[in-house]
This record gives sequence, C-alpha cells and structure tokens, in this order.
Amino acid sequence: MPRSRTISLCILAVLFSGAGVLHFVKPEVYMRIMPPYLPWHRGLVLLSGAAEILLGILLLPRATRRWAAWGLIALLIAVFPANVYMAQTSGAGLGVAPWLVWVRLPLQALLIWWVWTHTQGKK
Repeated sequence: MPRSRTISLCILAVLFSGAGVLHFVKPEVYMRIMPPYLPWHRGLVLLSGAAEILLGILLLPRATRRWAAWGLIALLIAVFPANVYMAQTSGAGLGVAPWLVWVRLPLQALLIWWVWTHTQGKK
C-alpha cells in the first residue's frame, strides 16, 4: 500500500477513535447538539461514540477496512442532523463561532469522500 494511503488510514483511525472517546469523556457536549425530536440522547451519544471507536480501529486491518469505511459513511450520514441542529442553534450554546458550524456542514461531505476513498479495496 502506498505510504500516503497508510498515513490517510492512520489519520482517519485516530480522528474517529479520538472523537469516539470524547463521546464518553464529555457526553454533555454531544447531547447539546442532539435535535430535540430524537429520543434517548445520552444512549445515542454513547452508541455513536462506541461506533466511532470501533469503526476507526477496524479501518486499519485490510480484512475489515471496506466494512469499517462503509460503516463510518453510514455513521456520518446518521449524525448529520445533529450538525444541522448545531448550525440552526448557532452552536447550541457551546461557544462555537456561528460561521464555523455552518462551514462544518459541507466539510462533512468532504469527510465522507475521504472515508469513501478507503472503500475501494486498493492494495
């Protein structure tokens, strides 16, 4: 595998696993950006955090990479309503600059694309 691809996988694994850990360390931050129409906020935050950790780690072995990448894409799509809600509420009171939460929305598509590049099964 080309070195750039290995680096890309490692960055994604750390990014997702680290973000997943934060769901357990600071769940209240993630609960604030949950749209009110979703039930079981704490449970969903912890579930998505566990999924991020597991799928981030599973990106690394070749045998689970494709499955993990598709799982992360599904997860990124599933959490998108929380990102929209955060933008609509000007950062959900988290002290984030309003422009930043709006810029984050199209960056989600870029992140999905980045993960998707690892679904192709290239050696």
